[in-house]
Amino acid sequence: MVRQGMGKLVDGVWQSGWYAPTKTGAFERPDATYRNRVTDVVAGRYHLYVAKACPWAHRTLITRAMRGLEHAIGVTTVDPHMGDDDWAFKPDDPDPVGPATFLREVYLRADPKFTGRVTVPILWDKERATIVNNESREIMRMLDVDFAKLSRHPVVDTLAPEPLRPAIDRVLDAIYQPINNGVYRAGFATSQDAYDAAVRTLFDALAHWDTELAKRPFTCGDRMTEADVALFPTCLRFDLVYYAHFKCNLKRLRDHEHLWRFTRRMYQTPAIRATCDLGEIKTHYYWSQNNVNPTRIIPIGPSEYARDLEAPL
Repeated sequence: MVRQGMGKLVDGVWQSGWYAPTKTGAFERPDATYRNRVTDVVAGRYHLYVAKACPWAHRTLITRAMRGLEHAIGVTTVDPHMGDDDWAFKPDDPDPVGPATFLREVYLRADPKFTGRVTVPILWDKERATIVNNESREIMRMLDVDFAKLSRHPVVDTLAPEPLRPAIDRVLDAIYQPINNGVYRAGFATSQDAYDAAVRTLFDALAHWDTELAKRPFTCGDRMTEADVALFPTCLRFDLVYYAHFKCNLKRLRDHEHLWRFTRRMYQTPAIRATCDLGEIKTHYYWSQNNVNPTRIIPIGPSEYARDLEAPL
């Protein structure tokens, strides 16, 4: 579950250009490349590279905040304007390991002959000078479980309690393809049939979870878990960008009563709200994905969205 970029590295050489759709015009997300686990968990050894706009990276930022790991794991946030050279570092938030101008240089530090997409999030090991993992679901679990001994002033004691892990993993599996990736399958489709199939599957899944969340406040019961942290970033971005930009416009998320209440409940958690940047989200999608929005015009609205997120539960 990684954020697709505008180009890729092939044997260490940068090649700009969008992904190639399947013969049917469908979007297929490649698997993450680095799938290792942390070894010696020490404060300051590991570093996160993220984009605030990216839902996959956002879930790792939320986990870090909810588990009280800000002091133990540093974060660098790339610029929301993603062009032909892919993710770039901000002048006011430079690569602390670098120097580097573009995120692809982090991948090349780990492997000078790297082949693949340059994606966020990245969990970097400063001691071994390499990428540990770039799969958001696995990074979430490591931050929650492996780094537990470094947790300071956590908002929750765990997001993956052992008795609930089978249920959490089932929800993560269930929401990934139709919802988390489903909005991209709709937005990046290059044929009507591929788009139609993705949108129908997406809204069937949204209807299902709207019904489920009428029964309980969170996806796995009465407490927040990793499954909720994975669902929330897609929900937060839905009316802001996916509804119009990705043509996911059968309904707004706000038209799903219980999903919308869930989204507000998550957003109104102070530690989570601090990780949300609505401006960077909108800027990134409308400006960077010029295969979808060639003019790069960023819409002004929805003007009351931030206020609506604050509505009482």
